[in-house]
Amino acid sequence: MGSRISMSAVIGDVTVYAATPAGPQWLPGQDVVVRDGRIVAIGPNTGRNSVATANHGFAGAAATLPRIDGGGGYLVPGFVNTHTHLQQSILRGAGEGLPLLEWLHCVGEFTVAATPEQTYLAALAGGLELLRSGVTTVVEHMWPSGSEAVHDAALRALDELGIRVVFGRGVADRADPTRKWGMDPRLLQPLPEVLAHIDELDRRWAGTRIGIAHAVPNPRCLTPDGMAAVREHADRTGKTISIHLLETDTDEDMCRLHAGRSAVDYLDDGGLLGPRTLAVHCCRLDAHGRAVFAERGVAVSYNPLSNMRLGSGVAPVPDMLAAGIGVGLGVDGAASNDTQDMLLALRMGAYLQRVTHRRADLLGFHDMMHMATRGAARALGDPATHSGVAVGDPADLTLVRFDRDFACLPVRDPGAALLTTASPRVVDTVWVAGEAVIRDGRSTRVDERELTRQLNNMQY
Repeated sequence: MGSRISMSAVIGDVTVYAATPAGPQWLPGQDVVVRDGRIVAIGPNTGRNSVATANHGFAGAAATLPRIDGGGGYLVPGFVNTHTHLQQSILRGAGEGLPLLEWLHCVGEFTVAATPEQTYLAALAGGLELLRSGVTTVVEHMWPSGSEAVHDAALRALDELGIRVVFGRGVADRADPTRKWGMDPRLLQPLPEVLAHIDELDRRWAGTRIGIAHAVPNPRCLTPDGMAAVREHADRTGKTISIHLLETDTDEDMCRLHAGRSAVDYLDDGGLLGPRTLAVHCCRLDAHGRAVFAERGVAVSYNPLSNMRLGSGVAPVPDMLAAGIGVGLGVDGAASNDTQDMLLALRMGAYLQRVTHRRADLLGFHDMMHMATRGAARALGDPATHSGVAVGDPADLTLVRFDRDFACLPVRDPGAALLTTASPRVVDTVWVAGEAVIRDGRSTRVDERELTRQLNNMQY
């Protein structure tokens, strides 16, 4: 499989957003040495050998590696998109103007009928759009489906792109055609079969850039027995549990009506909350819920654009951060955003909080970069807590050239430019495990012209 490739190279004479003891800083004139897909040295660009000599015995190493000219560019860690639904990439604009539950019914009809061919093209198009906006890792949240072919189609597309993936396989065990206290019965299958399929996917994709996770539609879709089974499986296999939670009032209202407790307490009593739980949206997460999340180590995926589009509300991100909750950034699916542009989510994630709290100083560049790269790291199995490019990290990197777009010029402050003006036009090269999967803004693995032709000719 193509996703097994790891590369070695020197990215030379580049300005690096580097992790330092004092926090992330822009360091100009650096060489970044990559070996076997990991960063092994960072140092001043004073010659091909000096950077290696200055970094713990790498003497001469840089001279033997291919050299990439980073002059005039800015190197940042690849973004981690903590939530999306790539099947929706061919549903842009679907359900426009509908509130969440009505929108879910609209999109749900496509989900039931989605073919492997549609899923493959959607994942290829959405994943490529993510890469072209600087994303190197994506948390894909699949809806439950009994079709192994549909899952295989999405995985095949993501493998071809070369992106790093946390692939959430949909899990649910409570049926309800209204979706108010359960899941569309047409998408359900016995939970033991679902967990067995996850084990099979684990075996098939071991050693690649693709890892498998649990994707729970919402707390209403799992019975107490279902929660116990998912928790046991996740603990035994070390998996992330991604779950939509409190996007609107529905989770809270239905849990109180049917279970006699809040949505957070329902999940907590079921054992589903822990340091590998990634709760998505959380627009209605109150002080009690935040306290429980902080105690259990739960992380949150903040999805500002879809929350605005569907009128769901504003996640209390400053309060979450103040409580010590890890917050990552997500774009959500392209039927509720309606792009897969992480740079737009970066900007709107800050601006939405600023207008809500009437404070222009909220969530500046460093805050948003941490959110977009490391905010939910622990929930995804990454123990690193630093921000910025660092020795020892996987070489998941993005080279930005602001001169690709005059709208970003002149560059007074590269951080401010990334936050306030940057678009995918400025993304020059994207490396995953040291492999350039985007070069000059284009995929090195996928025929974009042919993909465009197939999308234009798609039958619905």
